[in-house]
Amino acid sequence: MSFFRRKKPSTTTELVIPKHVAIIMDGNGRWAQARGLPRIEGHRQGAQSVRRACEVCVELGVQVLTLYCFSSENWKRPKEELDFLMGLLKQFLIQESKTLVEKNIRLSVIGRRDGLPEDVLDEMDRAIAKSAHLTGLHLCLAINYGSRQEITDAVRAIAQKVHEGACTPDQIDESTISKHLYTADLPDPDLLIRTSGELRLSNYLLWQISYSELWITKRAWPEFSRHDFLDAIEDYSKRHRRFGGL
Repeated sequence: MSFFRRKKPSTTTELVIPKHVAIIMDGNGRWAQARGLPRIEGHRQGAQSVRRACEVCVELGVQVLTLYCFSSENWKRPKEELDFLMGLLKQFLIQESKTLVEKNIRLSVIGRRDGLPEDVLDEMDRAIAKSAHLTGLHLCLAINYGSRQEITDAVRAIAQKVHEGACTPDQIDESTISKHLYTADLPDPDLLIRTSGELRLSNYLLWQISYSELWITKRAWPEFSRHDFLDAIEDYSKRHRRFGGL
C-alpha cells in the first residue's frame, strides 16, 4: 500500500504552515470498543492515521511532526495490549523504514529506552540510522515518553555538569534547560493537536508547548482524517500569536 497519496488541499484559505506540529493520538481503544471491536483493533487503525498525518505534513511543508505514541504511564495497561503495541511498533518500523527513505523523511525517537523490548530497540535504531541523512519532514516518535521524566533527566544532566565544574548555577538559564531536553535539536511545537476530546496535556512536551496553539477535536485518532488535519491547520492560520506582546 502506498504510504502517501499526493492531493491538493481541500481548502482555499491561505494557510500559514506551522513548522512543528505535535499530536496527542488519543482514543484508539475507545473508538474500537464503541464499535464492538477489541481495543487492539483501534491501535491497528490508528497506524493508518499516522500515515495520513505524515502525508499531509509532506504535502504542506511542515518541518517536524511529533507523535505521542506510547507514554511512560501506558505500562499500566494489560500485558496483552502492551505486547500488541510493541509488536505493532516493530512492524511499523520494519515496513515503513524503506518508505521513509524514499520520501526523504528523517526519523527520530524521544523517551527512555529502559523497558522497551530489545527487538523493538534494534529496529528503531536501524530506522533512525537509515534516515539520519535525510532533509525532508522530521518525524519524531515519543515512545516510553513522559515530560516530567524528561525534565528530571535534564536537571540531572545539568546538575552533573555543575558538580564537575563545567558550569555554575548562575549560568543556567532557559536555553540551558532546552539544550538538555530530549528535543534539543527540534524547534518548539507551533501547534498541538489532541484527538478524542480530552482537555488535558497528559504529561506531553510540557516545557516545549508553553506557547503552542492548541486544537482539540472529539474525533478519535483512528478516524482522524486528512480533512481534520487541514481544518486544524486552517484554524491555526487564523490565529494571531503574540507571545506576550500586543
